[in-house]
Parts: sequence; C-alpha cells; structure tokens
Amino acid sequence: MKRALAGLAMGLALLFAAPAGAVQPNEVLQDQVLEARARDLSAQLRCMVCQNQSIDESDAELARDLRVLVRDRLKAGDSDAEVIDYIVSRYGEFVLLKPRFSIRNALLWGTPLILLIGGSIFAILSVRSRRRTETKLSEEEEAALSRILAEVEK
Repeated sequence: MKRALAGLAMGLALLFAAPAGAVQPNEVLQDQVLEARARDLSAQLRCMVCQNQSIDESDAELARDLRVLVRDRLKAGDSDAEVIDYIVSRYGEFVLLKPRFSIRNALLWGTPLILLIGGSIFAILSVRSRRRTETKLSEEEEAALSRILAEVEK
C-alpha cells in the first residue's frame, strides 16, 4: 500500500513538475532579470537538431551554443527583438517555434482554404452546366425510341 501511494505521489510530482530544461549551471547569468529574458527567448527558439524542442529544453550541442549566443547578445545590451532578429538572420525563419506572420506564411496557411473554395465553385458550376446541357429528344428520336421499346416488350 505504501509503495502504491509513493508511486502515485511520484507520478503526480512528475506530471505537474515544470520542464527542467537543458541549461547548464555554467550558462546561467548572474543577473536574474537577464537570465529570465534569456530563458524566455530560449523557449521561443527551435533546436535545429531536435526540431521538436526549444533550445531551452534540448541537450544538443547546437542548442547549447545558441543558448550561450542568446546570453552573450543580452549581456551586450541587445533587446529581445534584436536577439531574435540576429538568430533568424543566421539560421533562418525555421529557428522560430512560432513563425512570424508574412505573406509567405499567409499563402502557406491560406492555400488549403483557397483550394477548398475553388473546388467548391468548380463543382457547383459543373453541376449547373450539366443541367443546362440536358436536351430533349426530337420527335423523330422519340418515335424511334417508342418503336424500339415496343419491339423489346413483345
């Protein structure tokens, strides 16, 4: 019983624990305000090796280098936006976990909607054109059809 309760307590502690991150003690800045900014920025940047983790969470060597670079830029007096712009200029837009809004992004996200609307319009117009192209049989054709049907029924 005690083991079950201990296991439950451990599970709950792990469930509600904040991610530890991969920041090494030698990376941490002495200035708590700068360190908080660095952690915030690190959480916004993608690890180019792991790709599903921020550099704050990743143990990859490149992520460590990026964390150090962020802290160096902050110590040099860069604003948060300047640090992000510097990293993006070196690694491209992909390094951002939440990409910036741009025409290219709008086109990327808007294309499925454009295709859905275009396909719907095409389907509606093709159904309408089929209804219009339905023609009635001429009197001669109706007479021929009647003769054929009469012969089949015999």
